[in-house]
Amino acid sequence: MGTEAREEAPNVNLNDGAALPTPQPDPGPTRPAAGGGAVPVAAGPGWRHAVSTPSLAEVFSSIPVPSDARFLRKLLAFAGPGLIVAVGYMDPGNWATDLAGGARFGYRLLSVILISNFMAILLQHLSLKLGIVTGRDLAQACRDHFSRPVALGLWVLCEIAIAACDLAEVIGSAIALNLLFGVPLVVGVVLTALDVMIILLMQHRGFRVLECLVAGLIVVIGGCFAYELLLATPSTAAIVANLLPRPEIVTNPAMLYIAIGILGATVMPHNLYLHSSIVQTRAFDRNDAGKAMAVRFATIDSTLALLFAFFINAAILILAASAFHGTEHEGVADINDAYHLLSPTLGAPLAGTIFALALLASGQNSTLTGTLAGQIVMEGFLNIRLRPWLRRLLTRLVAIVPAVVVAALYGEHGVGQLLVLSQVILSLQLSFAVIPLVRFTGDRHKMGRFVNRRWLATLSWVVAVVIITLNAYLLYQVFVEWISG
Repeated sequence: MGTEAREEAPNVNLNDGAALPTPQPDPGPTRPAAGGGAVPVAAGPGWRHAVSTPSLAEVFSSIPVPSDARFLRKLLAFAGPGLIVAVGYMDPGNWATDLAGGARFGYRLLSVILISNFMAILLQHLSLKLGIVTGRDLAQACRDHFSRPVALGLWVLCEIAIAACDLAEVIGSAIALNLLFGVPLVVGVVLTALDVMIILLMQHRGFRVLECLVAGLIVVIGGCFAYELLLATPSTAAIVANLLPRPEIVTNPAMLYIAIGILGATVMPHNLYLHSSIVQTRAFDRNDAGKAMAVRFATIDSTLALLFAFFINAAILILAASAFHGTEHEGVADINDAYHLLSPTLGAPLAGTIFALALLASGQNSTLTGTLAGQIVMEGFLNIRLRPWLRRLLTRLVAIVPAVVVAALYGEHGVGQLLVLSQVILSLQLSFAVIPLVRFTGDRHKMGRFVNRRWLATLSWVVAVVIITLNAYLLYQVFVEWISG
């Protein structure tokens, strides 16, 4: 163990861990060799079974982390997983809910995006800490802790969430291809299945290449929306005033429906499984000091990436509020209408094209999240391994079939409504990922000295209860509307 690792040992308390009288033994190697060395994880205190194959074994511990480097160099070594996770927070599903919220209610739902982003930062911190400290991803932890029927039920629910997310990616990419190149929606939906070849090529070249590709597409998305906001000239005073929540968000059923869709699009359930896995691609010391250092830098990486995702989501809502709210176009609720109306509304011929370009980059970027999350969830819950191309095609088919049917029968309007509905489905699945995560990271036997401190454990359960309550209320509203309609 390097000198700096010994110096960082007292800083374990920076990672929300309450020190135990004696450290828990760590079964892993002191420093796994960089290059994907897959080592088994022993059962250890609080766990019933050992993990014979690490999560994403082909890239496990494949990215070296210099033990004696300065702060910035270490941060750069850990940078990457946060960006991959952040992709899920700016996918086409976010666009649909943010556009609908901004056009219909102006800036009033900005507070929902902000609160959702804070929830995401907290939950992703718990996720990465679970993966780093225990050497297990969330799916592996669930399979070990729960009975087989419960674990299978959680797996099915998670697969539904991934399918809903993939549905958003399929529809978003198909709409972008239609807007930019005139490709029919049905054809565009089918073409999205071919991106599996691009993903396989990137995975073969290494995890860092995948992270660089993600970062490049995120820069494209950010640049496009920076340009759009300059054209829209939104009200700064209105933006600041609406960062605080309003009671009407809960009391207005229409606003609540969009708000929970934003929550589902922002806090992604499968991202909790994803993050707990990909943080293990770093070759840090598998001891208390190394884990403390890894949690610290991975949290910084995750927080910065999610703050950028907040900018993207807020920019979409602000753009819709500035361009459409209070006008005859206030009913804009889908991406296609926004594309056609942005240029004449903002007086800029390229506004619509740049909007569609950002959408295409977002849709393609989001496929990475679905691919990795699908592999992690299936392997973690079922302890079986499928070839990546087969796993991706199976996931794609689940999303493509309903998208093709809706596109063929109902056209652009039906596809837009399906996009918003997919985000509500994601929100309804969120509780089943959040509760196990909060429970595991608050268990001293499983986490040792890295167990959540009391304030963090309390805050985590508050977030879980808020999510469950909002989802229950949404179901009640939907049921009432269905009965009355």
